[in-house]
Amino acid sequence: MNVSNKREQNEFTHYAESEKGATKLNNENFDLENMRLQMDTLKKKLNQQEIVNDRMIRHSMKKTANTISRRYYFIMAVCLLMIPYSYWAFVMLNGFSIPFWIFTCIVMLVCFGGTFYNSRKLSDSNMMTNNLVDVRRRMASAKKFDANWLLIGIPLAIAFLGWFMYESYQLHPNAFFNGLFWAGCIGGVIGAIWGFSLHFRTQHQYQEIIDQIEDITQEN
Repeated sequence: MNVSNKREQNEFTHYAESEKGATKLNNENFDLENMRLQMDTLKKKLNQQEIVNDRMIRHSMKKTANTISRRYYFIMAVCLLMIPYSYWAFVMLNGFSIPFWIFTCIVMLVCFGGTFYNSRKLSDSNMMTNNLVDVRRRMASAKKFDANWLLIGIPLAIAFLGWFMYESYQLHPNAFFNGLFWAGCIGGVIGAIWGFSLHFRTQHQYQEIIDQIEDITQEN
């Protein structure tokens, strides 16, 4: 009887330990599964946050690019309007020569062509869907072209102002006492300040877009 009771006690102890071990194993599996679910949830939240940040930065870049585009459209409109306006203002109103007006038209068309060429790099780059590496390449190219444009724009502006002074002197030998001469000088200074201001602002905005793209690509 004692032997039988002892055997039953051993079996009960073994069963209890087995149940305890199984319970412990189930608890550990539950903890691991719970941790895995928490990690998956956290990962999804991080991915969603990354997507939101990516879209916010892309929207910011697109807004900056649209600002540059609108500036380019305004410059192109001014260039085209200057062709008929310069004929009226210079030839009909003040008696300047036709060659000077033709040169003015050439300057305006060159400015229009260069601005239109660079504006296409902005319109072709869909910042919401395109590969950011390609967008960055386009922005860097547009920024470089805009910087190099000074090598063309400044000589053309100097030639235009020089010819303008010559035409004014031909019509009015006492140019220093002529209102048209001083109007040209003041207009040239204001135009130079305005042009350089737009140039440096555009350069800064191009660099802003490039920096934002680099921040996204480095995080990825």
